[in-house]
Amino acid sequence: MNRPDPTQVRRVAIIGTGVIGSGWTAHFLRQGLEVIAYDPMPEAEARLRQKIDAVWPTLERLGLHPQTDPFRLTFAPDIASAVSEAEFVQENVPERTGLKSEVFNEIDAATLPTVVIASSTSGLPMTTLQKGCRHPERCVVGHPFNPPYLIPLVEVVGGEQTDPAVMTWTVDFYTAMGKHPLRLEREIPGFLADRLLEAVWREALHLVAEGLATVEEIDAAMAYGPGLRWAIFGPCLIYHMGGGEGGMAHFLDQFGPALDLPWSYMAPPELTPLLRQRLVDGCINEAAGRSIQELERERDESLIVILEALEKYRNGKWV
Repeated sequence: MNRPDPTQVRRVAIIGTGVIGSGWTAHFLRQGLEVIAYDPMPEAEARLRQKIDAVWPTLERLGLHPQTDPFRLTFAPDIASAVSEAEFVQENVPERTGLKSEVFNEIDAATLPTVVIASSTSGLPMTTLQKGCRHPERCVVGHPFNPPYLIPLVEVVGGEQTDPAVMTWTVDFYTAMGKHPLRLEREIPGFLADRLLEAVWREALHLVAEGLATVEEIDAAMAYGPGLRWAIFGPCLIYHMGGGEGGMAHFLDQFGPALDLPWSYMAPPELTPLLRQRLVDGCINEAAGRSIQELERERDESLIVILEALEKYRNGKWV
């Protein structure tokens, strides 16, 4: 049996229905898929259905697929029953290597060899999880961000035995599901987004531990400042714009020496000519022909919409 076209998948299995698993369930239901779920915890089915009921108004605001129906969710008595007829499996069990490996082996044994098995792990390497599977080539990381039914990003990372064609298929599948898949060609600890988040989080912990800032100050500094801009462009393109007409090249020439200032507990890398050129080239590629003025206009128009939405929420006018 051939692997189905990624745009034609109609039945998925969710293994583990906690915060992330229930979020994936909501997302796939909204996309019009049939979802078969399994979780060994007592009352897991009741909690999952309560979660779907709670977020359904949000899904309706986002827009529902014509085939969307909460009754397309069924709960299986075991893993084998959940995955035996699935065309795609999303695993979401707790972040314990032994447990995830065991679950992967069980899923692998109960599915057709063409079915892609994706893990929501936020940092465990697929190279480790796929060991022991009869078909490790179809195992891949599909790391979402909470809540999966709202946050588009999902990191797609393969292990040493993952077939590159499976990576491509998974990216295409998540794209068809309305996600923004980020294909990582290198398997690095913590993947990409969590490494960036971890750097900010560790700096925040240092600041609180040293009595240099309060929790409230840290959250306000991010929520009312860089967090707003990062919702539109990432830090590299934001600094590219910060360089004015000279872009990232001028920004690095002007602020590169500041890397040696004691502004962070994290030691900076050396700003070598190679690193400088990679940053400059990357920003030019990402800008895709847009001038600094065009990027600024896009940033400002997006910020207005975001600020208007936040003002409604913070003033208690949210509807």
